[in-house]
Amino acid sequence: MSLASRFAAAAAASFIFATVDPPAQAAPGPCHEAADFSILPSPFAPWKGAPLRVMIVTEKPLRGVISLVAPDGSVAAKSSDRHGNAPYSWFAEVAQPAAGMWHATLTLDHATAGCSTIKRDISVSARKPNPLPVPPNAFWKVRNNWNHATESLFSAWIEKLFDAPPDQDLSWKVWHEVLRDRSRNFLFNYLGRGEDNVRTGLRPDCADFVYFLRAYFAYKMGLPFGYSNCSRGTHGKPPKCFQWFDMEHPEVTRPPPPPEQEIASATTAANATPPGQTPPILQPFVPLQSAETPAAPLKARPKRPTTFNEYLRDVGDVVHTGAVRATANDENTDFYTVSLTQEALRPGTVYADPYGHVLMLVHRVPEMNGKPGVFLAVDAEPDGSITRKRFWRGNFLFVHDPALGSPGFKHFRPIVRDKGGSLRRLANADIIGNPQYADFSLDQSRMSAEDFYDHMDDVMSPEPLDPVKAMTDAIESLNEQVKTRVTSVENGRQYQEKHAGEVAMPNGSSIFGTTGAWEDYSTPARDFRLLIAIDVVRGFPDRVIRRAPHYAMPKDKSNADVESELQGVLASELASRKISYTRSDGSQWTLSLKEVIDRAPRFEMAYNPNDCVEVRWGASEGSEEASTCKRHASQAQREKMSSKYRIWFHERHWPTNT
Repeated sequence: MSLASRFAAAAAASFIFATVDPPAQAAPGPCHEAADFSILPSPFAPWKGAPLRVMIVTEKPLRGVISLVAPDGSVAAKSSDRHGNAPYSWFAEVAQPAAGMWHATLTLDHATAGCSTIKRDISVSARKPNPLPVPPNAFWKVRNNWNHATESLFSAWIEKLFDAPPDQDLSWKVWHEVLRDRSRNFLFNYLGRGEDNVRTGLRPDCADFVYFLRAYFAYKMGLPFGYSNCSRGTHGKPPKCFQWFDMEHPEVTRPPPPPEQEIASATTAANATPPGQTPPILQPFVPLQSAETPAAPLKARPKRPTTFNEYLRDVGDVVHTGAVRATANDENTDFYTVSLTQEALRPGTVYADPYGHVLMLVHRVPEMNGKPGVFLAVDAEPDGSITRKRFWRGNFLFVHDPALGSPGFKHFRPIVRDKGGSLRRLANADIIGNPQYADFSLDQSRMSAEDFYDHMDDVMSPEPLDPVKAMTDAIESLNEQVKTRVTSVENGRQYQEKHAGEVAMPNGSSIFGTTGAWEDYSTPARDFRLLIAIDVVRGFPDRVIRRAPHYAMPKDKSNADVESELQGVLASELASRKISYTRSDGSQWTLSLKEVIDRAPRFEMAYNPNDCVEVRWGASEGSEEASTCKRHASQAQREKMSSKYRIWFHERHWPTNT
């Protein structure tokens, strides 16, 4: 369905917050009939004791100025800064609004369909309003519906939450640091209960993180939310989801394991997990068949959560990457696969890495002046940190394997209320036939890895690219990935300083994901991706020649000349880019990106947190760099890494089968 058709279909729904949420009133006139804007004030019930924030969102690529006009007629806030690329959004804020009737306006640079100014009235109370009532046995009341308008608001909120210039490094130690930043979180204390003033203590992993963001938005906006109890994929079979639980029944937030896990749990006693090791069922990655030891069913149901944060905690105990990797043609899932278009790949879109990682898109940087376009995403690492990173082959892995499920870009499945009053998720056919969405597609399931990355190149950069700029962008992506690893290894060094004992290493493919210190401070999954990223950069000149029509090849140069030039630029760029890490004695050591690439074989065994940081950065034994190393993994662990696990890294082949 074309975007224009979706505009028409979504027009009525676009005023949902003007009609459902009392503080925003729709002004009569041609804009009321012609414009497809959503205007959302925050908090839900504005009053003079809280900052007044207003967000205006539209799908149309319009330019304009947002203004907040005070009751006395003065302009208290004004901005022409437009965010995003479908949806487009504007934000304005007044720190201390006066009581009375405010006017939020968007004055368009160019009138459209007889509409030059969008206007909404917002009543600001002199007294703090009573908070929204909470229904019995639930944490929020469903007062709005998921549709194209609310999905656009979700996208705009996500984009604002992680907004920063594309070349800026963006990271946080824990996720609540993002939500407690009032300049980023448009919905901070939106409900007027001081709900964001309390530290949560939650440290979501990558799968928890995307669910938590969706749940948080639904909680604030009065939208339905639910999640599935899924398997992780066992015995060569992909993940499969079983029970589904919605927010109107929080008493069942922590169900027993799926049926296939309950059956398998009968063998747990005979295959008991050794002391100090974590059962593989807790791992976020697909394990070897021989390593799969499902957890036993819960013997007693935990107490019912009493707060929203406790609800999130219980959700996090159930969801994992298997829920995101479920096969694309399975409708009993929380996600559905979408078409690879700029329109579909909007902020809030989730990416399922086949090897058990999950990311969320937050912004698209358009192609400009020969510089490649790029998608920016965020993810949560096992240590709880949140990092923004760019889409490229080294970060977003894509491969089809029946045991892994379906990788790729996906949207949360819409949740609606059926005629009987119960909440349910839309099936694939429902999404296809729903003009609010109509973006379900199985195309990704039919693509090879090369087809997928080629297609994504075309989506990000529709116009021919300058080959040198494109390769420089790939080098920057690798550099960004290496810098992220600096933080991960440094976290392990600091842990070593405080803990003298050895971190237990899981067996088999469990090294790629478990819980505890190994999960927090080892880097096998990240190093696996780093090795693939190194391959991508090394092979970029060859890729340019293979896809020559996609690039703006110089007319006066042959393909061989271009490849030779790219090789020269590659060598120069790798030598000039530097990173520094902290050695065991606290001193700094600097490496060029070229040195990092040259050490690729050593990164096949550089992920163990029991090794000193010098070893983890591939320092040669006996070198000055390695002279400060005082700690090594045990011989038993090194033997396993060398004789059993190294081949996975060397061949870039994730272990999925015995």
